[in-house]
Amino acid sequence: MREALTILGFGPCHHMIEVMAHPPEQALWRALAQGAEPDWDQLLAGYNSCVDWPSSFYWRELMQVYPQARVLLTYRSAESWWTSFESTILATLRRSTDPQSLGLSLIAKQVFGGRPEDREHAIAIYEANVAEVRASVPAERLVVHNLGEGWETLCAQLGVPVPEQPYPRRNSTAEFREKVLSR
Repeated sequence: MREALTILGFGPCHHMIEVMAHPPEQALWRALAQGAEPDWDQLLAGYNSCVDWPSSFYWRELMQVYPQARVLLTYRSAESWWTSFESTILATLRRSTDPQSLGLSLIAKQVFGGRPEDREHAIAIYEANVAEVRASVPAERLVVHNLGEGWETLCAQLGVPVPEQPYPRRNSTAEFREKVLSR
């Protein structure tokens, strides 16, 4: 989605990849996860959109701070989400030994209440978040993109033309495991 938004003119797009690549940015997000007051202009400086962790956790706050922004819900079935989560994020959490890391302090502790490995619990959290987004975000601000749909529906919802190039396929489980877990 990060790549798609950039191609469509909504980039640069903030993503956990950016946080991992920039230690000063990582320090700011870690402080936020530990309870620091958010300075959204600083946290998202230079970006025109954001997806993925850590920003996705703060979607409610970001809706208030950026009242004209659209809210993008990238949707997949709970089973598909769990399969991906277990092979990528959860695998990373299992290897982490830094309690201040965003993985442990934000994702494992705050998002999943310290139970990210509990499949039923994690799926329930995922489904509750999807339901809350759908119920809370006004229809005129909500963009729902079903995983695998490609350009047409996304572009129609965003009001932009469909690009000539194929929809990007990035950050697959294999790519994630190669980049993040092979370190």
